[in-house]
Order: sequence, then C-alpha cells, then structure tokens
Amino acid sequence: MINTRVRSFTFSGIEAIPVWVEVQIANGLPAFLIVGLPDKAVGEARERVRAALTSMGLALPPKRILVNLVPADLLKEGSHFDLPIALAVLAAMEIVPIEELGRYAVLGELSLDGRVNRVAGVISASIEAKSMSLGLICPSVQGTEALYGGSGDILPAPDLTTLVNHFRGQQQLTPPEFPLPREREPDGVDMADVRGMDVARRALEIAAAGDHSLLMSGPPGSGKSMLAARLPGLLPDLTHEESREVTRIYSAAGLVTDGGLIRRPPFRDPHHSASQPALVGGGARAKPGEISLAHRGVLFLDELPEFSRQAIESLRQPLETGQTTIARAAVHVTYPARFQLVAAMNPCRCGYLGDASRECRKAPRCGEDYLGRLSGPLLDRIDLWVGVQPLSPVDLMGAPPGEASSVIATRVVSARVQQHLRGQQVRNAEAPPDGFELDAGAKALLADAARKLRLSARGFTRLLRVARTIADLDGSAPVLSRHVAEAVSFRHRGYAGG
Repeated sequence: MINTRVRSFTFSGIEAIPVWVEVQIANGLPAFLIVGLPDKAVGEARERVRAALTSMGLALPPKRILVNLVPADLLKEGSHFDLPIALAVLAAMEIVPIEELGRYAVLGELSLDGRVNRVAGVISASIEAKSMSLGLICPSVQGTEALYGGSGDILPAPDLTTLVNHFRGQQQLTPPEFPLPREREPDGVDMADVRGMDVARRALEIAAAGDHSLLMSGPPGSGKSMLAARLPGLLPDLTHEESREVTRIYSAAGLVTDGGLIRRPPFRDPHHSASQPALVGGGARAKPGEISLAHRGVLFLDELPEFSRQAIESLRQPLETGQTTIARAAVHVTYPARFQLVAAMNPCRCGYLGDASRECRKAPRCGEDYLGRLSGPLLDRIDLWVGVQPLSPVDLMGAPPGEASSVIATRVVSARVQQHLRGQQVRNAEAPPDGFELDAGAKALLADAARKLRLSARGFTRLLRVARTIADLDGSAPVLSRHVAEAVSFRHRGYAGG
C-alpha cells in the first residue's frame, strides 16, 4: 500500500484555503474513487486524469486508487484539483519524486491530452502558498499572474508531460518574469466630445475627484450614458496595492486574461435585467457580482428604476461598508465592494415629463410613481443629483467643444493630492468629516441647508463631503460658503428632475 499527498487549495471568496490531496494505492478491485466532499467538477477529475495519463503512454495500476481531500468536511469546488490529483497519483506510482512535490502547492485543470488549462484564483493561491513558504505549480498561461501573489518559486506548467520531465531532471521549466510596463491606451472617448451640459460636466468632475455617487436624470437622448462612459477617462490609475486587490478579485472570478495587473479603474455597466445575485454575487459557487468586479472603479446602472427592487436595495449595505457578504446555509463568503455608483434614469416611464408636447397623460403623477420605485434609504446614499437636458440639433452644432478629459483629469489628480496631504487614508466620499476645516459662513450655510432640506445625519455628512471635494478642486484649505452652496445645488432632489 502506497500513500502520497500534495498541497492544493479550495476557495472562499477571494481567500485560498489549504487542502491536502491524499492518494492511496492499495490491493483490491480496480477502482478510482474521490472522497472528501467533492463537487461534480472535482468528481469528474478521475476521467480527465485517466485520459491525460493515457496520452502520456501511462496506465493506472489495476488496483484500488483512493483520493481523499482533507479536510473532508469542507466543500471542494472547481476543476483546479485535476493537476494535484494527477501528480499525487504519479507520485504514488513512483514516477514523480514526492520529496520535490512537497515544496509546492498545485492547481490546474487538465485536458484529455494532458495540457494544463487556465483556472480561477491563481493570485489568491500564490498569496497563500507564500504564507506557507511553498512554491506554486500553475498553468503556464498564468505564470505571470501568479507572480503578483508574491510567491517567488513559480513553476508554470504547459502540460503534464513537461512537468513530469522537469521533476525527473529531463527538462527544465523556465520561471515566469514580470512583463514590461505598458503605456496607457487611450480610452477612446473624451469629454471634448461633450458640448454644452456645463452643470452635468461639473458634477462628473466632482464625482471623479471625491469618488462620489452620482444620479443623472433626463429625457431619452439627453446624453446621460455618454457622460457616464467618459467618467473612467477622468480617473487616475490605480495604485499598486489597489491594482493587486482588483486583479485578485478578477482572478477569483476567472476573468484575468493577459496575466498583467489591472491598472485602470474597472467600469461595469450591467443591463437592467440583472438579478440580485448578478449584482452582489452568488450563484451555486458564490461568484463575485458586479459590485465586486467594480471594486475601486465605477458601477454604472442605466435605467436605474427598471432594475428589480430587490436588486437595487441590495446595494445599500455595500455602499456603506465597502464589502458584500453572501450568506448560504453551507457557506458565508465575503467579497470587497468599494465601488463608485453612477446611475441614470428618465424622469418618468415615458421619459418626457416636463415637455408639454410629448409627456403622457399621467403627468406629473407618472414622475412621482417612477421615482417611487427607488427607496428613500437608497436615494439618501446618492451624493450628487443632476438634471441633464438635451440640446437641440442647432445648439449642438453651434456649441464649442468642451474641455478635454486630460485637462479635467489633471484637476482631479490635484484634488486627490489635497486629500492625501490631509493625511486621509481614503477619498472624500468615505472620509470622516470631523477633520474637515470650515469657515464660519460655511458652517452657517450647512446648518441652514440641513434644516430646510430636512437632511438625515447621513445626508448631512454626504453634503459636507461633497463640499470638501469642491474646495479641493478650488485649491482651498477651508471649506467656504460658496463650496457649500454648490454642494447644496447638487443635493436637492427636485433639481435632478431637470
């Protein structure tokens, strides 16, 4: 009887949990069994392993082969167990030295011809392998991706045969290298294309500078989606730590394709038919949702009231906490979700409220009913409200081009530098307001606005944060009354209707 074991991982959210893959080959009726609470993909690994060994000219011994995944009471999901099972079996067959395998953790999916295919969670596996002082064996196409997890000893395996030859000293696998930095590619859209719309442009700049949530309301064709698409061009690159954090989420979702870090803030724009699990995460394997894929970036919800009530309300807690927890009977998974919410909506169902020649017969009641689809607690979490009115074709042709995105982005970076110089670890949208400096006029105007607009404590705090961002764009150390006045103009909900 021969026993071997190899390190691998299962995943909970973006966290890698160590798992032992134990293999025992014993006398008895020929069988290939996998136990230890495997899901269907893991259970099917025996056929992929068998086929991969056959492609190498090897056959499983006519004995009882038992694969045990430890700890046995933890659900094991995913096809990445193929490679560790195959290597543990080969070690038990004395084809691969188990002493060498003991220095590595392993993950990878096998094709029938022995190729090692891409899997999810390589960065998280690399981080955990480093904490355990282990190297990592992973698919060759993900070798660079594994480097960003910090594990120094990476073996990128193109196929099972090459990996076996490496351990037998007949071939040498080349460790991956960090790619050369690439120049930032143009976004393809520019604020210079936006003519007129001065108020909406200003709101977009403030939102970019302070990471504030934004709701745009206006009739169809007024340019709401066009403006939202240009917001990423105003945002600076992610810091190295943010890049690694975002890339780790995409790695867990299996969405990293080129192996490099994601250096630009993500921009996610799900369709309004998206379900609650699609937005916040979930499904059979508790995958990250759109709000986690938009971490450190922008989540754009077009036609906001058309989303299901359940899906929209599920955004409330992540907007406050910056994370989402998917609770199931068997598992609780937490994903980061620090995103900037940008939404657009029509003023009513038909879209033409306020236009006497085009509005429906139910006006103005239709506008109240349409806005009523959004709850007060959700609306209270919106920092900036702006009405977007379309320009006539004649005005559009005669209006001069607007400022370019690069010019506005320079002011955004300058404002964020001001936030950093104050010692803030977060952007204004999340910063505690007790550290903000206000002059006497600003304090008086804030108190008056809070009373007249009947702001909640949350609404008051968000108003103050917006005023702080406007002051940063103005290069002012204290928040002045004019900064508060502009912030109030973007807070009043009646304004958003146009």
